[in-house]
Amino acid sequence: MKFKRIFLMVLDSLGVGETVDAINFQDNGANTLKHVNEKCDLFIPNLKKIGFLDTINMNDDENVEAYYTIAKPINAGKDTLNGHYEMVGIKNDIPFKTFNNGFVFEILNGIELVTGRKVIGNKCCNDNSIIAELGERQINYGSLIIYTSADSDLQVAAHEDSIPISTLYQYCEKIRALTLEEDWRIGRIIARPFTGTPGKYKLINSGRRDYAIKPPKRTVLDSLLENNYNVIGIGKINDIFDGQGINKNIKATNNMEAINKLTDIMDKNFTGLCMVNLADFDSLYGHTRDVLGYGRAIEELDVEIPIILNKLELDDLLIITADHGNDPTFKGNDHTRENVPIIMYSRNFKEPKRLKPFETLANIGATIADNFDVEAPEIGESILEELI
Repeated sequence: MKFKRIFLMVLDSLGVGETVDAINFQDNGANTLKHVNEKCDLFIPNLKKIGFLDTINMNDDENVEAYYTIAKPINAGKDTLNGHYEMVGIKNDIPFKTFNNGFVFEILNGIELVTGRKVIGNKCCNDNSIIAELGERQINYGSLIIYTSADSDLQVAAHEDSIPISTLYQYCEKIRALTLEEDWRIGRIIARPFTGTPGKYKLINSGRRDYAIKPPKRTVLDSLLENNYNVIGIGKINDIFDGQGINKNIKATNNMEAINKLTDIMDKNFTGLCMVNLADFDSLYGHTRDVLGYGRAIEELDVEIPIILNKLELDDLLIITADHGNDPTFKGNDHTRENVPIIMYSRNFKEPKRLKPFETLANIGATIADNFDVEAPEIGESILEELI
């Protein structure tokens, strides 16, 4: 075992340029990090030191303090589940369904039948706009606001005074069971309770609950658990894998809370993997096409990087990556098909440098499995021996 603890940080949607198959997704020209940097002139000296900006053009950097490269996604979709599945070793050839023009009648009718509530909304939009538009109507009629974010999700919103949060969760469980059919194949059902008064409605972020599906195959997380290693999930990691392969779930409602929970865990003595997702990049800034907000979030992360690096023990490894792209300068409000950055940092590294591009995100999982000497995933190649 080269590393006792591995910390895997996923910068949700922070891609670094179009993939070779981007044209199939109508995403040619997308580059989240490059375009945010061009618009915001990012001041991120700490991320720069570990090769983050070098991943845009894959420059050679002789002064870099970490190994860096890019990874090319091979899974069929450009969503959260496909990206996370791939990095822990699952090859998924069938994309989850998206409903950018609204959900079909059969789904809506099924929701009304299993919940006994009328549905309103049924469109692709962001959380705040649809709640502002339909919040009062939802309260007056006790209906369910149904919408999607352009990801493979079905979101269900209701005011906590109209429908108790516990009841909203029960409805989402029923909708989850309803939407497991292959023809619909929705990745996540998301409960979105809100509070407030007309004109001042506000999502209850701590009340959000995601109902994903179980991973279709074994992952590196399963192999780690079966060999008595810790697998800690921070943020929405537990929701993404529906709890499978994780033995400690730590909630976080935003990037800063997730980072604070991460640094707390770094003070603990454990052996295994800690995986954290920073979701604000995607949900708050990518889908809403807020370039300046996206840039601020990257700069806020940069301020925390020295704290994170200083908490690493000599036998720890930090991996920073992303699950897909979501270029806030691009058309529409959907994810973008992009390569993702790979940063690998250890205080023990003697010759950090650029690595050759990964042919799949699964090299991350394969390297983790190799380090802990557990079953290798079905895809991916370990690069553990290159880290010296």
